[in-house]
Amino acid sequence: MKIRLSNVVKEFQTFRAVHGVSLDIESGELVALLGPSGSGKTTILRMVAGLEYADDGAIYFGDENATDIPVRDRGVGFVFQHYALFPHMTVGENIAFGMKVSKVKRSSEAIAKRVAELLDLVQLGGLKDRFPGQISGGQRQRVALARALAVDPRVLLLDEPFGALDANVRRDLRRWLRKIHDELGITTLFVTHDQEEALDLADRVVILNKGKIVQEGTPEAVCRNPADAFVMNFLGDANRLDADIRGGKAYVDDMAFEAGGVADGSGQILFRPADVTWRDDGQGIAAKIVRVIDRPDSRRVLALTGSGQPVEFDTAPEFPHRKGETGFLDIRRSRAYPAA
Repeated sequence: MKIRLSNVVKEFQTFRAVHGVSLDIESGELVALLGPSGSGKTTILRMVAGLEYADDGAIYFGDENATDIPVRDRGVGFVFQHYALFPHMTVGENIAFGMKVSKVKRSSEAIAKRVAELLDLVQLGGLKDRFPGQISGGQRQRVALARALAVDPRVLLLDEPFGALDANVRRDLRRWLRKIHDELGITTLFVTHDQEEALDLADRVVILNKGKIVQEGTPEAVCRNPADAFVMNFLGDANRLDADIRGGKAYVDDMAFEAGGVADGSGQILFRPADVTWRDDGQGIAAKIVRVIDRPDSRRVLALTGSGQPVEFDTAPEFPHRKGETGFLDIRRSRAYPAA
């Protein structure tokens, strides 16, 4: 099922949460809405679900204008961050609930068969008679997904589905969700503020800020070619150094970096910690180490340039230098932008 948003607007009293968003989601595609709190991503998801109505624009499911169709008639499955399971019902009863109240009537035998199929799909075959309070958070989220799939939705919507889980469980569940999506091929839209989650899971990432789409593309495209400084900063750790832009070059402490397409004047260069090498031979920006932080597989080094600007970079665990030592920062793959 293809979904199309055309110039969708949503306002809450005097606050405009979504500003004329247009977006095509192809049938069978898994798309992540990624952005900070207040960027409009959850509001967009709720409008697609029918839990909120657009104040302007239209939402299409295939060729059908679904803008004003009630939520129960849209054929969507919704998975919430905090599961929204009925605590007084067993796992099996939670999964069966949507089928029992659906307009599409099924026999008790058909419902029981479907519950068993979904429990096998989400790898919870032996937990049908347990209550939500008797299983783990990761298992509860699998039950929530099975319940959403039970009504054979045309579209699957997930709102921060792993936000309440610890890091290791989140990683395992998102890989599992990708596998389930590949098996079923349901058009899926999910909301997250977790960059790693979006890049790991999605076919396409849509980055929002202040109710507007600022960039969309494959994970590779948005990572390798961030549209602006906001995207560069939001997608991961980024160093920022003030620069003077002149004639297509960005000058920082007398070092020149490429700045093609950026107007002359005050600017900035951004670069990842992984794109910095510490040198002793005078090549790069002069700097002094102020702290070395040990990590299981690396070291994070904090340094100050000669002009007092902070830079962080990653090294191998064997990095021999210590606080107070001076050297030079060799910066690769920097990107220049106008001043913030």
